[in-house]
Amino acid sequence: MTLPTSLPPEIEEAADADDAASPVCVMVFNASDPSGAGGLTADIATIASVGGHPVAVVTGAYARDTAEVFDHYALDDEAVAEQARAVLEDMPVQAIKVGFVGTPENLGAVASVASDYGDVPVIAYMPDLSWWRDDLIDQYLDACQELLLPQTSVLVGNYSTLRRWLLPDWSSDKAPSARDIAQAASALGVPYVLVTGIPAPDQFIDNVLASPQTVLGSSRFERFEATFAGAGETLSAALTALVASGDDLADAAREALTYLDSCLDGGFRPGMGHVVPDRLFWAQPDDDDEADDDDETPQDPTAIDGFVMPPHDTQH
Repeated sequence: MTLPTSLPPEIEEAADADDAASPVCVMVFNASDPSGAGGLTADIATIASVGGHPVAVVTGAYARDTAEVFDHYALDDEAVAEQARAVLEDMPVQAIKVGFVGTPENLGAVASVASDYGDVPVIAYMPDLSWWRDDLIDQYLDACQELLLPQTSVLVGNYSTLRRWLLPDWSSDKAPSARDIAQAASALGVPYVLVTGIPAPDQFIDNVLASPQTVLGSSRFERFEATFAGAGETLSAALTALVASGDDLADAAREALTYLDSCLDGGFRPGMGHVVPDRLFWAQPDDDDEADDDDETPQDPTAIDGFVMPPHDTQH
């Protein structure tokens, strides 16, 4: 039997239409977070929520709850690289997000993968690492500067975190601006920074997208009273997915910040620690729908389509 060298035109057209309708693929390197507050859980939920297909590469696992991080266990750098390369050879990834990957070796693996796909933008998020040992923090940040930042398109982080990291010797009486941070990042190879949580008057905070030359955009939001876990992960993942979808960087940053504000506004406290952003806030029922549900006759919560779940009384 002789196989055709190409598909019939009508099948090719159908395949092209399916590709056009498919969500963009967004790769994320991050650690697993069992609390669901941050890490890969936050990335996956956020990317799916804004319309992307999350391609999640596990770099390690946290031991943490919603209040604090107790420890982190990193995967081997070869395991990280193999995960990523297996997927990249199978599907077109439109953008890459890098969260906390645990070790300098893993940073090297991520940088190596990113360098082989130079046309794919890389958004790097630097979380607060104050829970970690000081010597490990220093080694990680040094490796990030040397290996990852030269591959990074946009660096995302909280103002205080980026200021301490990139401008440790700042001596002026005037606090550094987002442009000052952008200039420090530019010296390490990063063209853009998105600086969040900049203190502003009247209980507001500024979030600024900047290059060394100019401020590309800023968004000011009222400060929430609650303490959140996973806000930075949510923002950086949303930004990556929007960039992957083809949005202009300034528009993507503005939309990602608006999305985060809505996630925080709908935040919830699943445990005894911090509030977690509701990344699927748009899927929650309206108040009117809840009122209608209250009028309905309560149903047995264990009944599913006529099947009644037995109580957990199995004897061991």
